[in-house]
Amino acid sequence: MAGQCIFCSIIARERTAHIVHETEDCLVFLDSRPLFPGHCLVATKQHVETLLDLPDPLLKPLLAAARLIARAVERGLGAEGSFVAVNNRVSQSVPHLHVHVIPRRKGDGLKGFFWPRTPYRDEKHIEEVLASLRAGVAAAGR
Repeated sequence: MAGQCIFCSIIARERTAHIVHETEDCLVFLDSRPLFPGHCLVATKQHVETLLDLPDPLLKPLLAAARLIARAVERGLGAEGSFVAVNNRVSQSVPHLHVHVIPRRKGDGLKGFFWPRTPYRDEKHIEEVLASLRAGVAAAGR
């Protein structure tokens, strides 16, 4: 996959990147188009396209690496917090699972989420959405 995927090429050291940290299962490197300096990407070394495809044994190592980097941006960069996010397909510029860890500071200009909020029409709409999600959870667990 290394010849086809940018992140696999970085992991295989065929393409350069600014590597921050490495574990047995993950590679952390600076985003080449950061929202703020210190914006890191935590990528699985195994090529996995989305969080939905992530094998269970990689879940803990991925989240542990993301947590470590979230601490590092606060302690190392003096950030007041962090924004941690995963895109699945939509807005996923590289089809290789990665967690964005972005340093945050009050007044940094990043306003909540990047899309408009859409409220529920009424309580009935909330109940319909809850029922659909619960059915999805039951189906996904099979």
